[in-house]
Amino acid sequence: MQLGIVSPIVTANPGAHSAWEASAGIAELTRIAETADRLGFHHLTCSEHVGVPTAVAEQRGATYWDPLSTLGYLAARTERIRLATQVLVLGYHHPLEIAKRYGTLDLISGGRVVLGLGVGSLEEEFELLGATFEGRGAIADDALAALSAAWGRRTPSYHGPHFSFDDLVVEPHAVREQVPLWIGGRTPRSLRRAVTLGTGWVPFGLGLDALTEMLGKVELPDGFEVVLSAGRPADAIADPDGTAERIRKVRAAGATMVSTAVHAESTDHYCEQLEALATIGKEIG
Repeated sequence: MQLGIVSPIVTANPGAHSAWEASAGIAELTRIAETADRLGFHHLTCSEHVGVPTAVAEQRGATYWDPLSTLGYLAARTERIRLATQVLVLGYHHPLEIAKRYGTLDLISGGRVVLGLGVGSLEEEFELLGATFEGRGAIADDALAALSAAWGRRTPSYHGPHFSFDDLVVEPHAVREQVPLWIGGRTPRSLRRAVTLGTGWVPFGLGLDALTEMLGKVELPDGFEVVLSAGRPADAIADPDGTAERIRKVRAAGATMVSTAVHAESTDHYCEQLEALATIGKEIG
């Protein structure tokens, strides 16, 4: 089992971010990313929203850094840590667009991209971008198949019900022909989509009992990643035993990887917490 971090600063969901993050920027984020990289954390994350309606922002928050720009910058400042989109909304992009843009990021980062992908649920944002909301699940399934066919290939070819391409060159492209595809969601359908079309599942908003029950009903392929949250932000300095216990519970629920937010009151404090959290992760094994 490995530990990743839910990046601070890049999102500002109500009740899920700290006051210090409001005045922090790329310098603080870079220092955190470099610390996580040095300590051997598996990944850091960046989510996606283009434009959040004012009324919705009161619940979801309004701050969402662009993942391609953010992760591209951090790729140049780190060496090992994976760069995870958690998540891109499939309906906002043509699969070739993802293959080209994030394939280029995979190239310049030395094969460190993890594509977290979701179907999306914010109808107003779909309308804003001219994307199709009704039937988005079927479109997303076809997009995933098309993306898998295009990723890491100079002359990709795919023909499906919603996407079709052939006789073209994508250059540059990813350095690998397979990329981790972590599918977000909270329903049995999202888990089935992850098992059949992805390489991992990143659920949200579900308790451990519900997660254990859902995972117990599905046969997971070899190497399939179950990326679960550790719950409330980890305070590895003040509560190392409680932090370790929560990680163990998440692993017992079926996690192969834990992605955790971190309690901190400043950039310095955050980096100190990462040091303590890395020690706990090594002790748990």
